[in-house]
Amino acid sequence: MTDLLQIIQGCAENNAKCQKIIYDKYLGFALKTAFRYVHSYDNAAHAANDAFIKIFKAFKNFEIRDKNNIEAMLLGWMRRIVINTSIDFMLRESLVPEHIVIPEEVWNKKDNATNGENNLVYKELISLVRKLSPAYRVVFNLHVIDGYTHPEIAKMLGISVGTSKSNLAKAKTFLQKFLVKDHNGNVLCFT
Repeated sequence: MTDLLQIIQGCAENNAKCQKIIYDKYLGFALKTAFRYVHSYDNAAHAANDAFIKIFKAFKNFEIRDKNNIEAMLLGWMRRIVINTSIDFMLRESLVPEHIVIPEEVWNKKDNATNGENNLVYKELISLVRKLSPAYRVVFNLHVIDGYTHPEIAKMLGISVGTSKSNLAKAKTFLQKFLVKDHNGNVLCFT
């Protein structure tokens, strides 16, 4: 914990060694987050790198409110920057979705934010989510995975709250077609 505090302080002071430690440790996390929003691995890498530039510039503003949960606070703060950067990247580049397979190297990169048990389910879910149209995918990611409210999503994307809710409902309807459930309604797997 004190090591992370010292690394964060070093990043706030623009210490290149501390920045490299943060970059190496959380690159997998940033790539996986960005990949949910942009349409190719290369673009996700660009968005993640853009996000790290913003993260390093903003470290002086990062507040540690709970010293017992430093990493969780850091990851939440970084996630918000990566998401916003990815959405900006997607809108700026007017990217057209590509039907691609997620490179295995994305899943093999160590991500300290998730445990191994959830990795397979996460991989399957993200593969399904990538089949959604861009509008449905962004709203689904923001609301279901990242926890934003519909008013927040509407403001971020420049759409109405009703459009956000409609896109989410359509995304869920699409995804439900791929879920296999047991007699109690528990999800067993994806088809």
